[in-house]
Amino acid sequence: MTDQNRKTLRSYYCRDYLWELFEVMTRDLGCSMDYLINESMRHYARSRNYSLAGPRAEGPQAAPAVAPYSTPQPQVPAPPAPRAAPPSIAQPTPTPQPAARRPPPLPGQASGAADPPAEASGAKPTLHLLFNGQRYRVDKEKFVIGRGSQQTDLTIRDGNISRKHCAVIFRGGQFFIKDLDSTNGIEFNGKRIEHKRIEEGDTFFLCDYELKFTYR
Repeated sequence: MTDQNRKTLRSYYCRDYLWELFEVMTRDLGCSMDYLINESMRHYARSRNYSLAGPRAEGPQAAPAVAPYSTPQPQVPAPPAPRAAPPSIAQPTPTPQPAARRPPPLPGQASGAADPPAEASGAKPTLHLLFNGQRYRVDKEKFVIGRGSQQTDLTIRDGNISRKHCAVIFRGGQFFIKDLDSTNGIEFNGKRIEHKRIEEGDTFFLCDYELKFTYR
């Protein structure tokens, strides 16, 4: 299995204007040139459907050499659905049921978003974090992950990780992961997210660092 965290010193020719542009980006984004180049290569490979078997590979994918050209076909609108005939016998009007109360939204979450169902037993679930070959039990209301050793429950010593990068929060009978206004954010399924309810087997990335969660 390929170690995707291993790095090797390499040299290559780079256009001057690209290097100057990346230097501006490193200052604006607060990250290193090594991180920016690695992220650019990784996102370009992903956009072309190239991947190597490893912890981040979601399965073998065939990368097409050249996308075949096809003439777009005109879309024909579907015929309207026929109207239902009115009932001949009046039906009783159903009695409206009171809406179930929902827990308050997670900070930063829209109030109209669907909330997860509460635990049937009412007991707090047991959540474990798998990181760098170690297993950590998340047993706090707010489990902080970041670079600052005195302010975090899990410390990742890397300049690309913010002092308080993200947190696992227990709210309304469920665990959530939430970005704490970090520079480089949280990535899930190739997209940057602000917060998400943690499901069994969910895997998140902080830069090149993998965080996997399990309730087992």
